Amino acid sequence: MRAGRYLLLGLACLVSCSVRAQSVPIGGNGTSSSPAQAVQMQAMGAPQADLAVRGRVVDPTGAAVVAAHVSLSFVGKPIVLTAVTEPDGGFSIAIPGPGAFQLTVAAEGFALYQTSGEAKEGEVLTLPEITLTVAAVSTEVQVAADSNKIAMEQVRAEEKQRILGVVPNYYVSYNQDTAPLRPKQKFDLAWRFTLDPASFGIVGIIAGVRQANNTYSGYGQGASGYGKRYAAAYGDFLTGTFISNAILPSLLQQDPRYFYKGTGSKRSRILYAIANAVICKGDNGRWQANYSNIVGSLASGGISNAYYPAKDRNGAALTFENAGVNIGVTAAANLVQEFVFKKLTPHVPKNSSIRP
Repeated sequence: MRAGRYLLLGLACLVSCSVRAQSVPIGGNGTSSSPAQAVQMQAMGAPQADLAVRGRVVDPTGAAVVAAHVSLSFVGKPIVLTAVTEPDGGFSIAIPGPGAFQLTVAAEGFALYQTSGEAKEGEVLTLPEITLTVAAVSTEVQVAADSNKIAMEQVRAEEKQRILGVVPNYYVSYNQDTAPLRPKQKFDLAWRFTLDPASFGIVGIIAGVRQANNTYSGYGQGASGYGKRYAAAYGDFLTGTFISNAILPSLLQQDPRYFYKGTGSKRSRILYAIANAVICKGDNGRWQANYSNIVGSLASGGISNAYYPAKDRNGAALTFENAGVNIGVTAAANLVQEFVFKKLTPHVPKNSSIRP
């Protein structure tokens, strides 16, 4: 048994020595490397310490650009090396060998910079100082703000338009390029129009004509009758102006003004003026049904039932009658605007005809 153990021990020693003999390093320097591994390392081309591309990145003022990303790629080789600029703006990229390359520098707030060059064997290539340009800022044109400013200037000009220098002629535009009105401007224009002294005078004339013709006889005659007719006429004027020229145009985004045509045949201008009683320009510049004037005339007519004499109200009939009258009056006013009022209105812009 003991002899058998010694035999097994001796066999084990023999096998152990044989294995150690086969594991002697090939290179003789204490490391193991196969031929295939050596070829792979040579193909990868590890960067050499004595072969590099260096440079410095600055802004237009000459100040260093810190943390700019620099990438270098060789032409025809799938190699991309990167670096980040130091506090002084400098960078150094060790490269695996000579060859043509392309260098790209990217930094926040600056335009992308690209350049090309060629590194030679054993050379530390120092590039000329790289100056980045400030990136073009992509700005959104504040169309709304500019349009609002233009509209304000145009409204100021329109507020100077007075027939014979007296009667306000605010609701006509003689400009070829008219900016859409903001809701505030539509209300401001309505307030100015209804509170203008000339407007009170015109309402007084209307009330006087109704008094003379004994229209709405339920109001009676004398000062009391005239006062009631004046109040009713001004009520029609006030509600019609605000509903048709401010409230509904703001909600429906429509322009309450008449856009002077001034060109074309007389027939085309007549048809254009009449049509503008039922069509209008939207705030988007497109022609559309004039819901503001149509619905506004109905609404104003309905409100008038509240203050006209009971025997003259006649329910819905009076509402539609007044609405029809308002639309007809708008068409007639447009005809006068197209052919007469411009000649009588000072401060009209020159070369102002509009082609719809």
